[in-house]
Amino acid sequence: MNRICPNFCKVELFFSLLKSNLHTTGPQQAWAKSDLPKTFLTFNKKIYPPQEIGEEPRPAFVCHQKTNIKYSPEKLWYVASLVRGMTVDEAVKQLSFVNKKGAVFVKEAILEAQKLAVTEHNVEFKSNLWIAESFSGKGMVIKGIRRHARGRIGEVRYQYSHYFVRLEEGKPPEDYYKRNPLTPQQQLDKWLESMRKRKITNSY
Repeated sequence: MNRICPNFCKVELFFSLLKSNLHTTGPQQAWAKSDLPKTFLTFNKKIYPPQEIGEEPRPAFVCHQKTNIKYSPEKLWYVASLVRGMTVDEAVKQLSFVNKKGAVFVKEAILEAQKLAVTEHNVEFKSNLWIAESFSGKGMVIKGIRRHARGRIGEVRYQYSHYFVRLEEGKPPEDYYKRNPLTPQQQLDKWLESMRKRKITNSY
């Protein structure tokens, strides 16, 4: 019996050391996938080639997103559509008077993007920005249970959404939604001009 006890204690000590050195968080993190969108922010890292002399200067822009907003993406779309084509100052002014929950999130995202443009993207004047893109996306959906009469059960969905905005330097276009389209002759001239500007790839 005395010989068994030391052996049993050694086995127990071995398993306790094994448990203390065994990490179970690594495999969980390896298999866990992030549900947050990643593609939109990669446009901030894009590097453009130097511009030629006499070429029209390329306006600076900044992309920003606000993720996992406890708000329906369909409702957020109406607020996002409101500020498209506006200057940043005008958009903040208009959103201050919109009596919707989503207007607060959109206003915060625009102000964060404005600050980001000045601090990290070399935009000189923070008021010289306009909203080139503004749209919402679907986030995660958490399903819950709602009790009904006669012992029945119904499903309730808690929707989350993402908001994406792209600010561009300069003045906004007069007709953002192109309500006054080009005439057929203007379309032809534009197409001919684009055809004349073509060049063979990797040529000088």
